Amino acid sequence: MGISIWQLLIVLGIVILLFGTKKLRNIGSDLGGAIRGFKKSMSDEEEKKQADQDNLEGQQAEQTQAEEKPKEKQS
Repeated sequence: MGISIWQLLIVLGIVILLFGTKKLRNIGSDLGGAIRGFKKSMSDEEEKKQADQDNLEGQQAEQTQAEEKPKEKQS
């Protein structure tokens, strides 16, 4: 009850007739560029989150060290 290969070929033929191969090639390259841009922005966002996390951990470590130094002087 699914779509057969012949039905897909007929739909593909109709799409090619409607839009033409040059237009489909342009649409494909535009879609590929959009996907690449999306992947790049996602990886940039992950790198930014990782850098923020590393920065936060560094600040917490510095704060912990700063709190320990006065305690050592009091002893």
